Amino acid sequence: MNKIKLLNKISPVGLDLFEGKYQVGEEMDEEDGILVRSASLHEYPLNPNLKAIARAGAGVNNIPLDKCSEEGIVVFNTPGANANAVKELVLCGLFLSSRKVVEGIDWVKSLKGNEDAAKLVEKGKSQFVGPEIEGKKLGVIGLGAIGVNVANAAIKLGMEVYGYDPYISVNAAWGMSKWVKNARTMETIFSECDYITLHAPSTKETKGIINAENIALMKDGVRILNFARADLVNSQDVLKGVQDGKIAKYITDFATPDIIDQDNVIVIPHLGASTPESEDNCARMAVKEIKDYLESGNIVNSVNFPTINEPRTTKYRICLIHKNVPNMLAQFATLLANQEINIENMVNKAKGDYAYTIIETNDVVGIDDFNALENVVKVRVID
Repeated sequence: MNKIKLLNKISPVGLDLFEGKYQVGEEMDEEDGILVRSASLHEYPLNPNLKAIARAGAGVNNIPLDKCSEEGIVVFNTPGANANAVKELVLCGLFLSSRKVVEGIDWVKSLKGNEDAAKLVEKGKSQFVGPEIEGKKLGVIGLGAIGVNVANAAIKLGMEVYGYDPYISVNAAWGMSKWVKNARTMETIFSECDYITLHAPSTKETKGIINAENIALMKDGVRILNFARADLVNSQDVLKGVQDGKIAKYITDFATPDIIDQDNVIVIPHLGASTPESEDNCARMAVKEIKDYLESGNIVNSVNFPTINEPRTTKYRICLIHKNVPNMLAQFATLLANQEINIENMVNKAKGDYAYTIIETNDVVGIDDFNALENVVKVRVID
């Protein structure tokens, strides 16, 4: 019986996929897997039996990846499951950045109880004039599932779209409109575009990419949208740009204290993936990922271990997480040969400092000899 612990509320649409060999709940000891959304695991005690953590969402900043890797715990996320939800909110942000809708609504509220409200609205609405987005240039930094969806939608809205991503995947490239222009550098985005939207992950290279130096390269009156990660933006530099009139509007889904209630800044309470459809999609994907790993050893959409997705062909499957160092496969083969165990299939892939090997056999195998090998982190035999 596999034990799955829930650290957040997970959509029943996903949980219903657990059947038979699973015990699922919030109160659980020695769990085999964890399903999580926003709860932090940085101080969470990772028990020796824990094999996998699935994050029902894209970002994994709430999970201690290095510690999980050291202990052989596979961490999954659900890329693309919330892409449409975030795309729709980004499009909303584009309109809010131009048309002063929020400011206009707040002003109308101030007229409550005034019998001349209709006349005052007609007289005062000119203060909320804003440009249309059709024909304007939009720069998309980061062309994953969300960035590509935003770029394609903006093309359909009549915008001229520039995309930048030095690590774009083949699938993303295939899914992107041919009308999206390839920006070879971020500087092209900064200097050319009227609107800039961020969809990059938070890394050493991307943290603080919207800063004073890059803002200086931008057009006067640029509008910036951040629905990716709060730390992609240097908030103080953005606020200064807003105060100086360099930035016409900053729209973000991240309510950091320094930007709340500032003129020409609209802060949305992290609603990007807050739709029932998105929550269902993320739950389904997370459950399928963790089930596939526990039941067959396959790894798909892991952020800390390589992808291996092989159909089962034998009675037993040996799953080995180990350091990415020379001679490991030879050691595995020698160990099995000494026990007169035949290898029917072997697959090995590496990711950074760690590697993952699946060995298939029809012979009974124990794990003690594998555990005794140096640089082996975790071993399972699935029958």
